[in-house]
Amino acid sequence: MDRNGSQRKCEVLVIGTGIIGVMSALYLQNAGKSVTLLERGEIARGASAGNAGILAFPEIIPIPAPGIMKKAPKWLIDPLGPLSVPPAYAHRIAPWLWRFWKASSPRMFEHGMRVQTRMMALAAKEMQHVAAMPELSSFISNTGTLDLYDSATSFDASSHHWEEKAKAGFVFSRIQRNEIDELQPGLAPQFKHAIYTPSGLQVGDPHEFTKAIAELVIARGASFRNGEAVRIQTVGESTIVTLANGDKIDADKVILAAGAWSKPLAASLGNTVPLETERGYNTTLPAGSFDLKRQIYFNDHAFVVTPLSSGVRVGGAVELGGLDLPPNFRRSEAMLKKASRFLPGLKTEGGQQWMGFRPSLPDTLPIIGPSRATRSVIYAFGHGHLGLTQSAATARLVTELVCERDTSVPVDPFRANRFS
Repeated sequence: MDRNGSQRKCEVLVIGTGIIGVMSALYLQNAGKSVTLLERGEIARGASAGNAGILAFPEIIPIPAPGIMKKAPKWLIDPLGPLSVPPAYAHRIAPWLWRFWKASSPRMFEHGMRVQTRMMALAAKEMQHVAAMPELSSFISNTGTLDLYDSATSFDASSHHWEEKAKAGFVFSRIQRNEIDELQPGLAPQFKHAIYTPSGLQVGDPHEFTKAIAELVIARGASFRNGEAVRIQTVGESTIVTLANGDKIDADKVILAAGAWSKPLAASLGNTVPLETERGYNTTLPAGSFDLKRQIYFNDHAFVVTPLSSGVRVGGAVELGGLDLPPNFRRSEAMLKKASRFLPGLKTEGGQQWMGFRPSLPDTLPIIGPSRATRSVIYAFGHGHLGLTQSAATARLVTELVCERDTSVPVDPFRANRFS
């Protein structure tokens, strides 16, 4: 392991140690590849540290659905609503929102759902293999998932999405208040309509899970290096990654999995991608704050409450605000205030607030595949809310591309130039 020294040559360089990067490193090692991890900060401290820990395999419905732009103005004028854009960032996000609107056409929506259905089937299969590993099995548990609705009207409005999930093979049931109480006591009386998915899986601590994978990869012989990649270029047969301090790494293959920081590195290879940053907020309350039995989606309010090994996490919603604006923790406070109404016994003291950057593309599909400059650089970023969920599937596809094998699902829908 080389933590500080200058490294001049490696077989596979993985840029980024979030869940996509470390899971890709694990799969590449399993395929016999020698791996070097490159991280600008601390392992597993980006979006992979603060997500809700939900393995959301049934989430095959693209966010840009037909008609969504009719709702967007109402959301956007509420600075604490489920979707907001800070005024200081509005001019920069306009091109992304235009592409988001294009992706909400019926044709694009159906395409996105077909792609996500294939991807989620692979994701569920591959995560089973990861969960069976002795070093990682303790992090994943079956809690089941409750999707709650405020009224019969809002439930009925979502029924076509549940029908699509049923067609895709997901098993769930509609339940009424007495069954809701059995599955999760202590909910406010307004919740009389819900969907229960018994197979819902929870990662007990997403930061510790991601860190454990990285530690496993390093224990098996991977190198680790701190440094910020600022440029990727091809020089003859070589792929050169230049770091902020001027050092250069020569790699046979490069996996770009730098999350929200991937855009300028892809641009250095000629791929201009509409990658934006969803700033996600949450509050993690101490253990004992509420006797939470399982994952809960408050669907009419765009946030979740999940049981972690360290406590209760309340998070969600979307702020399209880039990488540089200061965090607006009033969003965390607003979700926590709602959660205390919906879970009347919730103790809201002693929570730890967090804001992280989700790397998101306007059609909500990730970018997975070779760069336009060279097949020696494989992109693996832009998963939005689904990085943890799709990490093992992405790692499988990345490894197949590196090893020049047929991929388990077609990667053409994930190509970087699909927005051209």
